[in-house]
Amino acid sequence: MSTKRILSGVQPSGLLHIGNYFGMIKRMIHFQESSDLFCFIANYHSLTSLSNKEELEKNTFTSFCDVLALGLDPSKSTIWIQSHVSEVTELAWILSNFTGVGMMERSTSYKDKISKGLKPNMGLFSYPILMASDILLFHSDIVPVGKDQKQHLEMTRDIAIKFNNAFGDVLTVPEIDIEENTNIVTGIDDQKMSKSYNNAIPIFGDEKYVKDQIMNIVTDSAGLDEPKDINTPLFKIYSLFLDKNEVKELEERYNTPGLKYMDVKNELFKCIMEYFSDQRSKRDEYLSNPDSVYDLMKLGEEKGSVIISFDSDIGKIVVPGWLGELLTPMIDAKERLILEMQSGSL
Repeated sequence: MSTKRILSGVQPSGLLHIGNYFGMIKRMIHFQESSDLFCFIANYHSLTSLSNKEELEKNTFTSFCDVLALGLDPSKSTIWIQSHVSEVTELAWILSNFTGVGMMERSTSYKDKISKGLKPNMGLFSYPILMASDILLFHSDIVPVGKDQKQHLEMTRDIAIKFNNAFGDVLTVPEIDIEENTNIVTGIDDQKMSKSYNNAIPIFGDEKYVKDQIMNIVTDSAGLDEPKDINTPLFKIYSLFLDKNEVKELEERYNTPGLKYMDVKNELFKCIMEYFSDQRSKRDEYLSNPDSVYDLMKLGEEKGSVIISFDSDIGKIVVPGWLGELLTPMIDAKERLILEMQSGSL
């Protein structure tokens, strides 16, 4: 039985936060031990919310350092930068011709982001098509996503099936992998944790900023002598770092009058700093040795399978094969049309 190829991406739109880690990166670290893991830094996707050139360049580099520090291993996985693969946008254009406007209009993620204040643009509107291109270009077998991304994967499958109906079985229709026990990680305001919503607790942020975000976690108005509500952001976030017995102990503390939220927030800050202590040190090492990071980027690109190959002369990923073969008949048709026009036969 062949090893399944699993693909996932990380957006460099800001500092990685604990929602990124518990929602996806922790699973990716597990997958790389038994699967053909493909992971990319999705800097094209970040353009939907980040248009500052210097900030995007910085975030792309630091996000690559972040995933390395958290445990993704270039010797076990294939890790690259999305913008190093120009074919991903080429395929996105092709796929857009097999995607109905109605499908895009039904995107709940688009509607949600607009309602949260993000400026609507065509990049945000057609986000699922570029996501489909990321997945389909590399013949991904399985795509692990959070529950909020399920609709996008269903769109990817629909697009791939429609494309294959026209051109044959060219694209691999991916399986959707949702960890049912992993809920959407709650932000400090009880919405989904997101860099775009400014409600995230960063993994590698300045300690003062991390603590400030924790101190700003929304709590209820229960008095000191009253039991506290466990269905609140502070309890949910703290529980991510605890085992089952520790969660039960925390729940008992919440149910016992006298608990001070400030004490719990201070405990959470200490817990987060200890939990990611080694990773923060590793990240500092990568940031202080940028040449070694660029070497690891190149290693990830050179590790490509039949889908990815590395051209050392131009220093980028080249996607040969099926995409070029698909376009050849179109190119031939264009050349025939020109010749016919020149010969006066039209």
